[in-house]
Amino acid sequence: MHLVQRGINREPCFFAEEDYHCYLHWLQKSAADWGCAMHAYALMTNHVHLLVTAERADGPARLMQSLGRRYVQYINRAYKRSGSLWEGRYKSSVVQAEAYLFTCMRYIELNPVRAGMVSDPAHYRWSSYRHNGLGQADERMTLHPLYQSLGRDAEERRASYRALFRSELDDDAIDDIRLALAQSQPLGDDRFAERICAKVGVRRALPKRGRPPGKATTPDGMEEQTGFGF
Repeated sequence: MHLVQRGINREPCFFAEEDYHCYLHWLQKSAADWGCAMHAYALMTNHVHLLVTAERADGPARLMQSLGRRYVQYINRAYKRSGSLWEGRYKSSVVQAEAYLFTCMRYIELNPVRAGMVSDPAHYRWSSYRHNGLGQADERMTLHPLYQSLGRDAEERRASYRALFRSELDDDAIDDIRLALAQSQPLGDDRFAERICAKVGVRRALPKRGRPPGKATTPDGMEEQTGFGF
């Protein structure tokens, strides 16, 4: 499942290096508490992306509730503020791993590059790319079986994963991911999407691709904020 949570009114939710460390600490704790295996993440200035596999149906919701509450309490104490930090409910999309796992991982870990913050995902400290692509230790991470199939050993898997980043993510893939998040729809082929919608009892929304030339939009239709990603 791809999860996205944004700061209220597009305002920052990270203000100092310690904030990122604190969020990652509570992310690890909450993921363990609610049976969510973490495959990718990116902490941006005003929002976060997570890619998880849950052992239980309510795992992602419990994870986001627990994590969000703990982090807001920390921010409010640290900066002597009150009130909400997050913009309503988080966005989510069930992902067909066989078709979209690596696309979603690239989308998430390339967020800082699309935002113009770095030229290479390896240069950004607050994402999972250094673990998945370079082998940097990260206790929060769980290797997905499809990632493990990339090579015979860790070095070969990392090399294969880095090779996925040599080409840009195509616009159609980006649009598919954003649309799925905006509509809380499954991300996958038609058969997968129809099966998931039927299972959870929701109506499948018809895809609506395309956006006005020269405008990048966030999953809920807002234009991209330079330096913040989406």
